Amino acid sequence: MKHMLSWKVAPGNHKAAAKAFLRSGAPAPKGLTLLGRWHGPGSICGWTLVEGEDAKALAEHVAEWAGLVEFQITPVIEDTAAGQVLSRAYA
Repeated sequence: MKHMLSWKVAPGNHKAAAKAFLRSGAPAPKGLTLLGRWHGPGSICGWTLVEGEDAKALAEHVAEWAGLVEFQITPVIEDTAAGQVLSRAYA
């Protein structure tokens, strides 16, 4: 399953979060595959797309950054799957 993590650096943590990111690269833990990461230029917001079936790995990744970053996690599906669901729902 894919999850989109919308994140923003918590107030007062920009420098610490930047240093932590530059030091580690924020890799996904074992059990998750990092599909992409995007940063809002000049902002404190961004998005990370991960894939995996291990909810504990997702919780581990969020917990690792929770002191610096606020997260919103949304399970996501691609257009093809959404189209199939909509076709069944509105057929």
